Amino acid sequence: MDRAKSTLEQWRTLQAVVDYGGYSQAAEKLNKSQSSLNHAVAKLQSQLGIELLEVRGRKAYLTEQGEVLLRRSRHITKSVADLELLANNLENGWEPALTIAREIIYPMDKLVDALSAFQPQSRGTRITIIDSVITGTHELITEQAVDIAISGGVAPKGYLSEPLCELNFLLVCHPQHPLAREPEICDDLLLAEHLQLVIKDTGQASSTDIGWLKAEQRWTVSNFHEALAILNRNIGFCWVPEHLVTPLIDSGQLCQLTLRGSSHKKVMMSLIVPNRDRQGPASELLEQLILAQHVNGKT
Repeated sequence: MDRAKSTLEQWRTLQAVVDYGGYSQAAEKLNKSQSSLNHAVAKLQSQLGIELLEVRGRKAYLTEQGEVLLRRSRHITKSVADLELLANNLENGWEPALTIAREIIYPMDKLVDALSAFQPQSRGTRITIIDSVITGTHELITEQAVDIAISGGVAPKGYLSEPLCELNFLLVCHPQHPLAREPEICDDLLLAEHLQLVIKDTGQASSTDIGWLKAEQRWTVSNFHEALAILNRNIGFCWVPEHLVTPLIDSGQLCQLTLRGSSHKKVMMSLIVPNRDRQGPASELLEQLILAQHVNGKT
């Protein structure tokens, strides 16, 4: 491997001379002698065989070649600084990456708000979000494949959970669907005569789907965005989280159905840390920021 002709310190010196407007200004800011900076830049130019700076009066200006190399050098010095920061973070237990399981019914805007607050303090931690459904979320928790999980319903046996919010599900269809003509559906046998849209469980060993499942005709989709697209074509009915479907009901694109004895369903969302012993400071910070989204019962 060929050894580099230049050093990071030389490039940092060049950057300082340019950023502070000259050798004397840079020397004052860096608390170094002006002659040492002159020597460092002169040696850099000599090693490269290229003029990087030209002095006019008392100020140093970049040459065209100098501008190109200075831009590239900033990327290199920043990468080294990031690498050193990462090493320091690892030494202090700060996680370089976090994986979050999000039950797809949980409002994405809440998670994004928490992540937005986390990002300035993240120290470069990479985030992976896995959308999951029912037993798929539970499998990720029990396999300890994620650092934080936002799960619906009862937590897997043996795991503690912190309540976040309660979500409502509304029964909806297209306004021109035959069910929309019923002021109140008195018997769920009437529902069973029509096509139902359900959300597929992401668990590997389960065929469970979300919601009431008595309809003989069922279409199973991966998420509620697909279900809503089908509903908008006047096909089927579906139980949909209230925060996703309310704008469509208000605009008249979809119609809320009233089912006697079950006008809506509720699901409690909870936060679970699968392995507290393994939890580091980045995970702890993100956990607190997610919990803060639901202070005083906010949903």
